[in-house]
Amino acid sequence: MKQLSLLLIVSAIVVSCEIDLTGGGRLYRLPDIFPDYIETTIPPNIAPISFRLRKGVDAYALFYTDTYDCLAYSRHGEALSPTRKEWKRLIESCGSSGYIKVGVVETSPIGGKMYEPFNIYVSADAIDPVIAYRLIEPGYELWHEMGIYQYDLRTGKQSPILENRTTGNNCMNCHSFRMQSPDSMLLHLRARYAGTLVAIDGEVEKLNTRTDSTISALVYPSWHPSGRFVAFSVNSTQQAYHTTDPNRVEVFDEASDVVVYDVERHEVVTAPPLFASDAFETFPTFSPDGTRMYFCSAEAKPMPASYDEVRYSLCSIAFDPATRSFGAKVDTLYNANTEGCSASFPRVSPDGRFLVYTLASYGNFSIWHKDADLHIIDLEKGVSRRFDELNSSDVESYHSWSSNGRWLVFSSRRLDGLYTRPYIAHIRPDGRADKPFPMPQRDPQHYDRLMKSYNIPEFIKDRVPDLRRRLAKTARNDAGKDINFVSR
Repeated sequence: MKQLSLLLIVSAIVVSCEIDLTGGGRLYRLPDIFPDYIETTIPPNIAPISFRLRKGVDAYALFYTDTYDCLAYSRHGEALSPTRKEWKRLIESCGSSGYIKVGVVETSPIGGKMYEPFNIYVSADAIDPVIAYRLIEPGYELWHEMGIYQYDLRTGKQSPILENRTTGNNCMNCHSFRMQSPDSMLLHLRARYAGTLVAIDGEVEKLNTRTDSTISALVYPSWHPSGRFVAFSVNSTQQAYHTTDPNRVEVFDEASDVVVYDVERHEVVTAPPLFASDAFETFPTFSPDGTRMYFCSAEAKPMPASYDEVRYSLCSIAFDPATRSFGAKVDTLYNANTEGCSASFPRVSPDGRFLVYTLASYGNFSIWHKDADLHIIDLEKGVSRRFDELNSSDVESYHSWSSNGRWLVFSSRRLDGLYTRPYIAHIRPDGRADKPFPMPQRDPQHYDRLMKSYNIPEFIKDRVPDLRRRLAKTARNDAGKDINFVSR
């Protein structure tokens, strides 16, 4: 019936516009649209999706289920999208595990095309409704404005968490949230007003995290599920810029270690396997039950001469939160010495079943390595594989799980090879992923126009309360609390 309805609508369009449908009204192949929602899976709690025909022509789109349909019109390649009211009815009418069908008709004074309809599947799994990220020019060398922002998937609106225009136009990075909670977060400020801002339940504290026993301030954070600890690395980091290499930017460590910060005692603790002078340790993250910490470790080499010879293994070590102590044994999940590539940025699913990490040919700053791909380990079965459902011919890297473990957001340069954009994918219970799609925008041409990269997209369960004034005031006026290094 809906196919007939589509044909009747098309016929009316053709008659009113005096358009000749080449081929006698036959269906053409699937339309070339952006974003590509064809046969992908979306969550039930997002704002109306919108897409456009890449050809930039006038078009109609019929969105329909078994019990409801609506029509959208676009001029010159503008957005095709249902209204918010129509979208709500479409979601409700397709059921918890159904789909929305979409038929597209291209119209033109010299001819038109009716494309083969396609499905957009609607998952029963809700998504954490907000994604936090940093926006910055992609070269990291020439920038003036940057900030940490949040995007509400329910409304399609972005708002700032903190912008550097309120903190002396300095660098800010390493935002992190405890268990996707908007009420427990931290971020780092560099250069002017340097320090780590920690916001817990509306209270803001500034920390000076460099100690006499560590090589730098704390970076690359990962919260313990209890909220009492945050795992960090301390790094002596350098940057270099290639003129002919396709990777363009190199970021490498001359030394690095892993420590754990005690939020209550304002102390950092570590252990010999995490603090060795003959190894580079970095990118720590806790298991969801808080009894294990994953990290990356490489044999220390002279830098920068050997920057492309450094390869990181993926490791784990036991952690006892009651005693703040670590196990003596380090387990290796990916061995760089035998496998030949370099692991970075491990993140464990909330149920502890899967671990997603990035693998590249060398180094740990994979966001600029063209060969960087996502891999997934089934921790229950001990099996690792390329996450091919999510990878492209360009960079895939920094990633974050939703709180229910059914969605993953990650960074990709697949659109143009220059800017990182956040992509979202539904993750099935068996660890397989459905086709990813870019974080939805009201205007499908948004990513063509925005000349900034999205860094480290991270799911949160709701919007972060507006703490901009308090964060900025604390950054500017507070000297910061020193932390202590505790030797073990």
